[in-house]
Amino acid sequence: MAMKTGVEIEQLIQLLAKLPGLGPRSARRAALFLIKKKDTLLRPLAEAMALAADRVVTCSSCGNVDTIDPCAICSDHRRDKSLICVVEEVGDLWALERAGALSGLYHVLGGTLSALDGVGPDDLNISGLVERAAQGEVREVVLALNATVDGQTTAHYIIDRLEGTGVAVSQLAHGVPVGGELDYLDDGTLTEAIRARRPY
Repeated sequence: MAMKTGVEIEQLIQLLAKLPGLGPRSARRAALFLIKKKDTLLRPLAEAMALAADRVVTCSSCGNVDTIDPCAICSDHRRDKSLICVVEEVGDLWALERAGALSGLYHVLGGTLSALDGVGPDDLNISGLVERAAQGEVREVVLALNATVDGQTTAHYIIDRLEGTGVAVSQLAHGVPVGGELDYLDDGTLTEAIRARRPY
């Protein structure tokens, strides 16, 4: 027989269960923990989430998320504007920033090409990358895509699209394991992969 709880608690559990890595049981435990720490955790978390929902925007230049547009990275005059590092998702950008391996700018695609999932070029921010590369200031594009079949397919498509722009294209060194995802790699591996990048 299913346990009966208030509608509000059930809604909290259902929403938590939608988070990556949380199933129904983990969501129940997390909800109970939050409820027990209502004043020190649940209320501040709810306020922080409401604030984020109101203020977080997607950078119109690179696709990063921030509270300003363009984002803090694109607005930083110390960054090397001639170097753009292409990543699949914002989490990959954060991983590279955490490692401190890159002084250039980024471009978030929003995923990879995937015929099986019905993701085509128009579903990704590839045309925005081509526009940025064609503006004349960019000298190198680093493809920091996950070493998966879809990642490599996307990389080859981008190389074709950048042909004729005069921009050099490089990729991360093979220190990134095949099938590995950037967000799960340690800082040393990411730094070494950026340093040892090579032309496609």
